[in-house]
Parts: sequence; C-alpha cells; structure tokens
Amino acid sequence: MSGTVAEEMHARLTEAFAPARLAIINDSAKHSGHSGDDGSGESHFTIEIEAEAFASMNRLARQRAVIATLGDIVGQRVHAVAIKASVPEA
Repeated sequence: MSGTVAEEMHARLTEAFAPARLAIINDSAKHSGHSGDDGSGESHFTIEIEAEAFASMNRLARQRAVIATLGDIVGQRVHAVAIKASVPEA
C-alpha cells in the first residue's frame, strides 16, 4: 500500500472494526532524537478508537486486537503506539 503509515493504520483499523470514531495522531515530533526515532517522521503514534466490536472485550483484549490488526506495523515499522480503545457511548 502506498501512502503514509498513518493512512495504512487507518485503513486496517476501519476494515477490521468499523469504528464510530478513529483518530490516529502522529506523535513522532515529540520523540525526535530519542530512542526509536528513525528520522522518518512516522515512529510514534497514538490511536484513539471507539467501536462496538470492543463491547465484549476488556482493556487488554482491546489493545491486543488493535495490535494484531496492525500486524507488521507495530514493532517493525513503527517504534511505539499508544492505544485508547473504547466502546461508543450510547
């Protein structure tokens, strides 16, 4: 897939969870020159995702589901991802 890592993460998460809300925030500038900064400008992200698919999952299961969906992105192409996964409020 061409495009940015954030775009690829957005596509994978949208397909897997059909989120009511999804924000992918690039935090890489805050970590410039620190461990894990590869100079790409795409090394650190925060993911905020709300999806009904998380209703039966606890916090840890939600984070594991997001990481599994991102596949090779986390740990190989991106150094760090903070995940805030929740169920939409009714």
